[in-house]
Amino acid sequence: MPSLSQLRPSIRSAAGRNRRADRAAARAEAQRPARLRVPLSAYVVDCAVYDDGERLPGRWTHDEAIAEVRERGTGFVWIGLHEPDAEQISGVAQTYGLHELAVEDAVHAHNRPKLERYDETLFMVLKTVRHVGNADPTTANEIVETGEVMAFLGRDFVVTVRHGRHTGLREVRRRLEDDPEQLRLGPAAVLHAIADHVVDSYIDVVRQIETDLDAVEAEVFSPGSTMNPEQIYVMKREILDLRRCVMPLVGPMRKLSEGYSALVPHDVRSYFRDVDDHLGGVAEQVAGFNELLTTLVDAVLAKISMRQNNDMRKITAYAGLISVPTMIAGVYGMNFDYMPELHWSFGYPMVLLIIATICTLLHRNLRRNGWL
Repeated sequence: MPSLSQLRPSIRSAAGRNRRADRAAARAEAQRPARLRVPLSAYVVDCAVYDDGERLPGRWTHDEAIAEVRERGTGFVWIGLHEPDAEQISGVAQTYGLHELAVEDAVHAHNRPKLERYDETLFMVLKTVRHVGNADPTTANEIVETGEVMAFLGRDFVVTVRHGRHTGLREVRRRLEDDPEQLRLGPAAVLHAIADHVVDSYIDVVRQIETDLDAVEAEVFSPGSTMNPEQIYVMKREILDLRRCVMPLVGPMRKLSEGYSALVPHDVRSYFRDVDDHLGGVAEQVAGFNELLTTLVDAVLAKISMRQNNDMRKITAYAGLISVPTMIAGVYGMNFDYMPELHWSFGYPMVLLIIATICTLLHRNLRRNGWL
């Protein structure tokens, strides 16, 4: 059996080989492409701490911001996210205690406007809209583009999640930061500002759609118009999309104005009542647009029916004119031996004259009666 002194050289060589193998494996691991993982900061549009109506200086992560607020005992956090995935929003959800069902809705979007209460958090979904400008509304394929804004409202935080390219809240944040009195009302003031911004966009879109509908209405009722009813169906589809954004929001906005949750203080409810009033006006206009488009569809179909009737009358009139020479030629084409004026030298021109006279009189009567 070899002694320890004899085994030491082989042990040292084996250890050296193991260390070289470990270094080679480390180098290979470093050269291997790492799995791409997008950090949370890529989805964070802005994260700010507000205290006494003022924004605190500095850059904050979502956990540092809420820790600062709870250490102070005053103020709140507003963090804005843009289209995060489930993995990226999970850290915010754990830190702020967001309910998993609401988080799932915020990630996948495509929700109806709604207001839900989870323990000490409110979750609100608002549909945003943008008018797609077209040079000629009578040939447009898209009029309204939609997006979503979701808001988690807590005692000392607001988390907003946006979906869509036109739903930016940067201007809303700037206006609030320029109005410290409003920010002192707390996180509910942020929710009101977002709702007010969304409803104001509804008003702008409704005003632009009203202009488009005026152009379509003028085209439909103009003399000689041949507008395709499919274009009105396109507009009706877009109005229904707008209706699905506006109508379901009426109930949640009414709840916020009537004291649905203690997270919305009494001072903020009056602001929500103003938004609710504007939203009601928009809902009435959208319902009116839907009825107007139904009327325009009926008018276009009636005009098409009238054109078809006129075409059928013209076809019938010309068929009557053609039937006169056809009938006379058919009679003389029977080739009987004893037919009137068959062997008369003036028989052929006489028949032509009779055909021309009858057709002329018939054409005059048809034109007098509006068939031609």
